[in-house]
Amino acid sequence: MTDVELTGDGAAAVLDPPTTLPAAPSAVRSRPRTRTSWRTRVSASGRRELLWITVVYLAARAVLVLAAYLQGRFGHHGILTEFANWDGLWYRRLANHGYPQHVSYGQTTLGFFPLYPISIWLLTPVVELVSPWQQIWASTMAGVVISGVGGWVATVFVHRLTDGWWGRDVARRAAVLFILTPGAVVFSMVYSEGLLLPLAAICIWALERRKWWVAGIAAGFGSAVQPVGLALAPVCASAALVQLWRHGWRSSEFRASLKAPLLSVVGAACFMGFMWAWAGNPLATYIAQHHGWGEKTNLLAMVDAVQRLAPALDPNHFNHPTIDLNLVFGEIGGVIMVVELMLLWFYRHELSLPAIVWTVAIIFLALTSEYTPPNPRMVITAFPGLLLFARYLKGRAFNLLIALSFVLFVVLSLLTFVGYSMRP
Repeated sequence: MTDVELTGDGAAAVLDPPTTLPAAPSAVRSRPRTRTSWRTRVSASGRRELLWITVVYLAARAVLVLAAYLQGRFGHHGILTEFANWDGLWYRRLANHGYPQHVSYGQTTLGFFPLYPISIWLLTPVVELVSPWQQIWASTMAGVVISGVGGWVATVFVHRLTDGWWGRDVARRAAVLFILTPGAVVFSMVYSEGLLLPLAAICIWALERRKWWVAGIAAGFGSAVQPVGLALAPVCASAALVQLWRHGWRSSEFRASLKAPLLSVVGAACFMGFMWAWAGNPLATYIAQHHGWGEKTNLLAMVDAVQRLAPALDPNHFNHPTIDLNLVFGEIGGVIMVVELMLLWFYRHELSLPAIVWTVAIIFLALTSEYTPPNPRMVITAFPGLLLFARYLKGRAFNLLIALSFVLFVVLSLLTFVGYSMRP
């Protein structure tokens, strides 16, 4: 008899009992068949999970496409215009026209990081070859395709991470919640989260398995997607600190782990170098964001948002202009993130340190941002915190959460696609 034991990285190890006599040649030859059979079963299970994730993910995308089509048909909006609303217009402009060659204190394409527009620029000629669209609409479709594929990759790694933390049942609940959370609308729009979130999930997954090169490269690319991607640097540093604590500073394990934090800032550093040469200032993007969009850190940002929202809710002034739904759902997102922090503390021993650092960093940025409140997009960006709801809730409670999330997923997406009452 042989005992099959599952090792930490998911590989099967065949262990002989201590009293087993030396194996005969035929017995030795039989072992590869046992191991192959086990791997085949694991591979088949993995394929089933991948198929299940793909079906659920594509069904959610199809619902949004249908909703956008019907809204465009009856509201006379172009469906591609809906998918490129808000920041999508800026990303498309950047992909097609590039950066200005001077520092600007207004709202220009300087306010956006380059990797996602570069991806759009590379894919646009391919879309033009296989479709009747010209550059503008082809670049829009290219951005949607990149976001959609990236969202699927992010979902796969969210499932894998959660499976490692809490098992298959919770992983499935987490994947469904991730797919149907309102912030997942970014996977059907020209938004860079479709590139950032898979890179962040891959980075955390690789750090947990001590794949330092993979984690560092993913983090390095993530730092060139958007400013939030810079949070991957402390995420990688936290994994290196764990190795330092366990093995000491002279150990090969610690020295190897330093690859990840060193690589994590390469993308942002290259971008700053490019801006220095192109626009004459390595901080050109920060200047555009700070002055053009008023982006800054404010520890009382949520309080200020309540004060801005209060006049619109005054029953004596219902003739006030339309309520800013960005503030409403920003406050709701703030409450959700506070609950996530409490759950994070409760389940802190079940999560890896990189996942905790990423969640806390994103929540801090969202709660203290003057311009970007904890909207649905920021809630899904802090995805390990979101997944805690799948860990905490089950049965009827979780089904009710999914039903509510699905309704908001569709309704808020329709509001996001048209007009400026609701940001993603």
